[in-house]
Amino acid sequence: MIRYNLRCEKGHAFESWFQSSGAYDSQVKRKLVNCPHCGSVKIEKAIMAPRIVGKSKNRPEAPPDTGSESTAPLMMAPQEAELRAKLKELRDHVTKNADNVGENFPSEARKMHYGDIEHRPIYGEATPDEARSLIDEGIEVTPLPVLPGDRN
Repeated sequence: MIRYNLRCEKGHAFESWFQSSGAYDSQVKRKLVNCPHCGSVKIEKAIMAPRIVGKSKNRPEAPPDTGSESTAPLMMAPQEAELRAKLKELRDHVTKNADNVGENFPSEARKMHYGDIEHRPIYGEATPDEARSLIDEGIEVTPLPVLPGDRN
């Protein structure tokens, strides 16, 4: 996941998370990113300072990881903690209410799109090329958010 500071044509500043820089480019091009203040879809990246964390003996240690997403890291901004909680809630809703079809996702999505099988909520795995191919065919797909704690 990558976080970008963004700005609309009217100068409103906001931030948003994307799976990758390519996902950002694709979503902006398709006008899927809009300003939360005015709704404008004319969006551009704002200047960002990199987040650099160095080793320091004087820096306090982070609290132990309890495995709970509700435990925010020491330096996390409240907005970031809220965003992560909402992303986790979204992902949990999808995984609870949809069928995991694993690597069969592209073929299952196509079968439903072309009417070969009944529509139902599904999620699974697809390579970036497979996802692009689905989108090119007019099949709507959205990546599930991956949170930092999920990679451990």
